[in-house]
Amino acid sequence: MTLFNKFRPKVRPLTLVLLSFWLLAFIFFPSNASAHAYSASYTKITMDKKQTKVVFSLDTLSVLELAPKIDANKNFIIEKSEIKKEEHRIEELITEGLTLDNGNREQTPTVEKIEIVKKETKEFLSVTMIFPAFLPGDTLVFNDGFYFHDTGTNYVNLISSSYLGETSEAVLQGKERTWTMLVTEPQYEQGQEPPSEQGAAGDAGADQEQGAGAGKEQPNAAAKSGTSSWFSFFKLGTLHILTGYDHLLFLFALLLRKQTFKQYAAIVTSFTIAHSITLSLAVLGLFTLPSRFVEATIAFSICYVALENIFRKEIRHRWSITFLFGLIHGLGFATILREMEIPKSHLAAALINFNLGIECVQLLIVLLLLPLLTMMFKLKNSRKIVTYGSYVIVALGAIWLVERVFF
Repeated sequence: MTLFNKFRPKVRPLTLVLLSFWLLAFIFFPSNASAHAYSASYTKITMDKKQTKVVFSLDTLSVLELAPKIDANKNFIIEKSEIKKEEHRIEELITEGLTLDNGNREQTPTVEKIEIVKKETKEFLSVTMIFPAFLPGDTLVFNDGFYFHDTGTNYVNLISSSYLGETSEAVLQGKERTWTMLVTEPQYEQGQEPPSEQGAAGDAGADQEQGAGAGKEQPNAAAKSGTSSWFSFFKLGTLHILTGYDHLLFLFALLLRKQTFKQYAAIVTSFTIAHSITLSLAVLGLFTLPSRFVEATIAFSICYVALENIFRKEIRHRWSITFLFGLIHGLGFATILREMEIPKSHLAAALINFNLGIECVQLLIVLLLLPLLTMMFKLKNSRKIVTYGSYVIVALGAIWLVERVFF
């Protein structure tokens, strides 16, 4: 017993630390066999008096998860020859996963084109479908059933619709998978003439996102205000940061080394300001960098901060390096919104709400971590905990860095 008591204070904290950081590794670096960082699709609905055109693009990794038989040679790439050979299977997958109804009447599409398109560094399977036209008084109901019964899914569908020059956006995620639009007669201000070529077939009116927490819009208000449910983009921001394991690991590495409350506040503030700046600039199309460079730099930032935790005797002015790396992280946040191609007239509200979602989650994580870190810093072995934890973080960041530079 005497010998056990002698060594217990040293062994027990170290064991707990190692177990904690291995758990951290599984949280921030999920296995490739499990769901990928985020599964995204983009739906563009274009309506006129002759037809309704729907272009649905789903990332190829999700397609292979849903229908693995498409990848005949098992190289995890959907090739043109496989698309041609499995055309019927792909059509069946998409048309069963998506439905477009006129009220309670399901509409039958004609598949016009299936192709692979590239968005940033990811490949998407894009399917173009033609549906019958919708008339004033009709109710368009779009439903996305992909991953619906997967309770752990992070799948999101970003919708942009256009009807006689009026546009609106919506986000389908979680259990909210139905988007409804009431088609109404256009209303023109005095002296304004209707579009000469399109005629007065209708206008995109009330956009209603069905399901718990979904927002509603009044007829014709959508086109004037240019917003869909603010809460949808807020939730998209929260989902994006929660599935952004590299961003979360960077934040954790910044906080892991013992600092004053003033230093912590400066770090969090500088990171928030920096990524908000580049997120806005990138989504507005004013500034961007190659995606491969951005993703690799984000991985490098994790390694750099963790190495500082190990080798620097004192941590001072960390807010400055946080600001520089935060600018790069902001470009990473921007990818999903930029690909949605939201009209500039609608962009401000979507961008603000998306960023608010990111900030709320980030602030919540900081508020949860700081008390735990404060308790840890009181332990005798706290410096070893920081060192060993930082080695784990360096390893994870290095793996990401190698993947993003060479693969």
